[in-house]
Amino acid sequence: MSVFEKAEYGQRVARTKARMQDAGIDLLLVASPANQNYLTGYDGWSFYTPQMVVLALEEEEPIWFGRKMDAVGAHMTAYMDGSQILPYPDGYVASRERHPMQFLVEVIKQRGWDKARIGVEMDDYYYTARWHEILTAGLPNARFLDAFLLVNWVRMNKSPREIEIMMQAGEIAGAAMQAAIDKAEVGVRQCDVIAELYKVTTSGTPEHGGTFPCKPPNAMVGEYCAAPHLSWTDAPLRSDELFYIEMGGVRHRYHTPLSRCVYLGTPPEEMTRLTGVIAEGLEAVLDSVKPGILCEDLEVAWKKVISRHGIEKDSRIGYPVGIGYPPTWGELTCSLRAGDRTELEPGMTFHCIPALWLDDYGLVISESFVVTESGAKTFANFPRVLFSKS
Repeated sequence: MSVFEKAEYGQRVARTKARMQDAGIDLLLVASPANQNYLTGYDGWSFYTPQMVVLALEEEEPIWFGRKMDAVGAHMTAYMDGSQILPYPDGYVASRERHPMQFLVEVIKQRGWDKARIGVEMDDYYYTARWHEILTAGLPNARFLDAFLLVNWVRMNKSPREIEIMMQAGEIAGAAMQAAIDKAEVGVRQCDVIAELYKVTTSGTPEHGGTFPCKPPNAMVGEYCAAPHLSWTDAPLRSDELFYIEMGGVRHRYHTPLSRCVYLGTPPEEMTRLTGVIAEGLEAVLDSVKPGILCEDLEVAWKKVISRHGIEKDSRIGYPVGIGYPPTWGELTCSLRAGDRTELEPGMTFHCIPALWLDDYGLVISESFVVTESGAKTFANFPRVLFSKS
């Protein structure tokens, strides 16, 4: 059963077609699993083999194109009529003689789209050079246009139902973070703390079950905290160590990231002070959120706070979030940083992560939020402090 009403998918398709028309695109080939899910509801771990969602201006519903054995899952999760599920034979999988894109070329020819203006997601993680080579060689009369992020921009404005699901994901994020903090004790292995986090992320709350995230938590201990994208080990936690955790609650593929730090012992005074600066800066950002403000204006609010404390940070402080498939929960469209003049609108959702990475360690407090008419509303309700386990 689909998570959303059929009418909502229809609205998503209509908004995407409007952008296609603006870009001069007749036929859109969607490689991104997150965008495929957004347009159709399909949710399967099958994107390790070639699959596409095909959206033609002249057709009411999208076409799901993928491996034959996965067509069963498409019938179960995608909202479209069964005739829009188009499988290719398993002989095309991992074959030296044939490729699924060759099959798609023939489909496009049969449907009379071989002279169309075709949009493809040129810089997407899943749209490979090999795919593009086969498509362009097989469709020499078509005109290929870059449609990277076209659907991502449509995804930026969430519906009330999407916001409801992200609020549920925020509850899961808070519960999972609390479980990790409770588990973190001297002598406990780092991996066992994250295992507890994963348990709650998966089981969710009594009201709302969770699922696996699109990527593992960024969870670093000790000197590793100075690097933002490393992972935990199986080493036991030691006294006077910092544990940096960035994770996300997940509900129906929608992610709400949340980050906090735990100190095993009594934190140094400077560490506590810097955490207070981060919390103050984050609150200044959230207080500045309103429709019509620009992404870069939120970074200005952050910079005013940290500059007053003599601190500099040269990386962005946030990005939009929503549906997440490997390797990211980010929507890739805009950033909370200087020079980004994207205007905030109600229904946009962001992860604000104004972390500070120093020579010896990193500190973070982050929040995911939705832009509303009255300002920012966070998805989780969790203390913005440096936690200590004395």
